[in-house]
Amino acid sequence: MINGNMILRVSEKFDSAHQLNDYVGKCARLHGHTWKIEVYIKVDKLQPNGISIDFSDVKAFLREYLPDHRHLNEFLDMRHPTAENLVMYFYNDIKNQFPGLMKVVLWETENNAVEFTGI
Repeated sequence: MINGNMILRVSEKFDSAHQLNDYVGKCARLHGHTWKIEVYIKVDKLQPNGISIDFSDVKAFLREYLPDHRHLNEFLDMRHPTAENLVMYFYNDIKNQFPGLMKVVLWETENNAVEFTGI
């Protein structure tokens, strides 16, 4: 057991395209981003080797899971693949794999991100 709060943080990047439907502006056209996702996982105990969850296990999951080089509207069958909808979608799936997940931050650009902490 850990005395205190320990949160494992892992980030990964992926490239994908989307278009915003029911939106007036340049983002209504098909365009792409290099997205960055950050996952924050609360850990309660360490293994005998002193590791909570191996960073490489989380990264391997994210690399396999994330929709790299995909058209998000089609691949995720999502009419409105906004950063807000995507972060909730990713949170729910990642939480199934890592129950200690506390939050996900999805960066659409280096300056713009959305954070979701679930319920």
